[in-house]
Amino acid sequence: MAKRVRVMSMSVEQPLWRALTGYRVLAMLYAVGLFATAYGTFDRPWVAVAYYAVLCVWTLATLPKVANAASCTKRFLAADLTVALVGILLTPLADAHERIVGGGPTLPSIWTAGSVLAFAVKGGWRWAAFASTAVAVANLFERQAPARDTVHNVILVWVASIAIGYVVEVARASERTLARALEIEAATRERERLARDIHDSVLQVLAMVQRRGAVLGGEAAELGRMAGEQEVALRTLVAGGLLPASRVSEDESQRAVEEPDEEGPLDLRALLVPHATAKVTLSEPGAPVRLPHAAAKELAAAVGAALDNVRKHAGDSARAWILVEDEPDAVIVTVRDDGPGIPEGRLAQAEGEGRLGVAQSIRGRLRDIGGTAELFSVPGQGTEVELKVPKDPRHPKVARGKAERG
Repeated sequence: MAKRVRVMSMSVEQPLWRALTGYRVLAMLYAVGLFATAYGTFDRPWVAVAYYAVLCVWTLATLPKVANAASCTKRFLAADLTVALVGILLTPLADAHERIVGGGPTLPSIWTAGSVLAFAVKGGWRWAAFASTAVAVANLFERQAPARDTVHNVILVWVASIAIGYVVEVARASERTLARALEIEAATRERERLARDIHDSVLQVLAMVQRRGAVLGGEAAELGRMAGEQEVALRTLVAGGLLPASRVSEDESQRAVEEPDEEGPLDLRALLVPHATAKVTLSEPGAPVRLPHAAAKELAAAVGAALDNVRKHAGDSARAWILVEDEPDAVIVTVRDDGPGIPEGRLAQAEGEGRLGVAQSIRGRLRDIGGTAELFSVPGQGTEVELKVPKDPRHPKVARGKAERG
């Protein structure tokens, strides 16, 4: 939270508000100076004097209103613009007709731009367009004809105020993005700190309880099994992943994992988390691993088939590890176990005998979605299955796989 306060205090708007405050004072002095130098040419100077008295009081009294966005309310902006427009419309009553036709300045002169800029800084380019359009209409009414210098000034104010309003909107969006990034960074660092503390204490205790329970047997074994499940759930939470499906109801897990949106891509992590148990360790990136819907479902099913083979052939005591790698052009999932391994030629023999678990459940699934499956095994040293799926749904293999699947 401290970082967010620091970001807001560095607001890019504050220099604009300070500049606007100075501009309004200088523009007021400039308008009064113009009137003083041309006092003798005014038909009704008392009208101008009265207006300038109001303008000076208003400008100085409302300086706090243009100090920041919170003080600059809509009601103030409306009143400020009214002061500018009234000054423009009073110009024909105070000044000589010849000066007006000759392109003389209006009573508020360049002070009007300060009112328009307040709209721009406060509300962005749309508010600036509204205010500058009102000023343009008033100027054209005051001149009674669209003279070249009048049109030039109107367009200049209109374009400048809209441009400044747009820049302010972009700056605000950038500031919000920066504040959010700093919040995420602070949260990530806090999570890493907690992860270190938890790893050094709670996770080690749970792992010890699991091992000791398995050795003692009986009720202690059940306690160890529960400690192992809690260790897996806590590791998943610390790593920033998703909660295992076993922590929600069966119906909810079915909706969350098995029936996601058919149209959009899926986060592969959500499909693999249910496989994490006390004997299956899941290592995944902290960011979402997105794949096309069909590819994600088939890849997750292939991982499940690989784990089924581990349980069936490596025994209940075997451990397995799932590693998810998010590469720029592909997603690679590796399933490794510490079982006895597969003797050379055993897979070919199994296919010849009609047992197609690896051939169809794993390699067949990956082939259908344009991916590949490679199996590495050394007798006595376990087995490793590497599953690779391209990310691009326009990949020719993926497109061919989808077409074959209908």
